[in-house]
Amino acid sequence: MNLDTETIDSNDLAQFDLSEFVRRVLAEDMGSGGDVTSRATIDPDARFTATMNCREPIVVAGIDIAIAFFLTLDREVRISAAVADGDRVETGTVLITLKGNARAMLAAERSALNTLQHLSGIATLTRTYVDAIAGTGAILLDTRKTIPGLRLLEKYAARMGGAENHRMRMDDGLLIKDNHVGVAGSVEAAVRAAVAADTGLQIQVEVDRIAQIEPALEAGANRLLLDNMSNEQLRAAVGLVAGRVPLEASGGVRLDTIRGIAETGVTYISVGRITQSAPAVDIGLDYSLT
Repeated sequence: MNLDTETIDSNDLAQFDLSEFVRRVLAEDMGSGGDVTSRATIDPDARFTATMNCREPIVVAGIDIAIAFFLTLDREVRISAAVADGDRVETGTVLITLKGNARAMLAAERSALNTLQHLSGIATLTRTYVDAIAGTGAILLDTRKTIPGLRLLEKYAARMGGAENHRMRMDDGLLIKDNHVGVAGSVEAAVRAAVAADTGLQIQVEVDRIAQIEPALEAGANRLLLDNMSNEQLRAAVGLVAGRVPLEASGGVRLDTIRGIAETGVTYISVGRITQSAPAVDIGLDYSLT
């Protein structure tokens, strides 16, 4: 990893400014005075060997980002990553081995762990949802329900768990929701206005009643979001649309209900909780003197 570049050179995080993220997170944790405890108790030349390992089964996301914290504070640190993002690993698996300056490693530890635990938590929860709909043909989507400022990372973690990304930002596509419909007057009026705007973007419209489907399609919708519909309604919508546009089920989807939703024949299922409510996983860093 080259921290002299402004972004990660990867299709997965092509627009992510890694150096700026690392600087911002370390500044938040270290303040203006740095790690005063380590400076007071540890010789400046002391060295540590450390292993980062998982203490529960997880899906990994954020390995290179975690490593970047250590590299920023000790350019000579020796690092070996034993896993890659997207890997599913068992309890006790060593993720990273590090050998470097003790003060620097201790200063970077919490920022690295916080990031890796959070992103791997999202990837791990996402994978449980993906596994629950395996074989149905339905595709899991994330949403824009992310922690402000962390969207690129959280949506990356969702991909590592096996989901696909919905809109990254509001300018990625037109998504006409119930409030837009309310102001426009009807689903048909909202879609026709979006078509007339000629943005060149896909037009998706949220419908919560079967009766809204044909007006939306006739007006020019490219995709439908079926909001809070029962499985019976979803099956009826799938039959009515008959493959003319992709269908996305959304609203209150849980792990215990997603399989039944997938079996209705919808193309996509969006789940906000995979980014909004994913718990951090348990990852630790164990040191030994070298």
